[in-house]
Amino acid sequence: MVQQGNLFQDLPASTLHKEVFEDILKSPAFRLERIVSQGHASPEGFWYQQLEAEWAAVIEGSARLRFEDGTIYPMSRGDYVLIPAGVRHRVDWTDPGTPTIWLAIHFPS
Repeated sequence: MVQQGNLFQDLPASTLHKEVFEDILKSPAFRLERIVSQGHASPEGFWYQQLEAEWAAVIEGSARLRFEDGTIYPMSRGDYVLIPAGVRHRVDWTDPGTPTIWLAIHFPS
């Protein structure tokens, strides 16, 4: 079956109370999700540490990722990062003035 959509349509309301995570495509080998953030960050002291690798790209907006080793990656439209499985990271900041639209692919290492 053919599936189609638009990454910029059906965005959540202009004021997001929490980040929105939506699976676009799932298979046993990977998961593709769209994430919409606006002024969101990981809770203080919280670190993602996933069992799978993650490739994440900012499609629109801007954000900042922080890694446990102190590395900080500012991200804007078109930037991507590949995060190996097990690497502790967090969303340090997303633009409060405009939605940040991410694409993320989760897959086994």
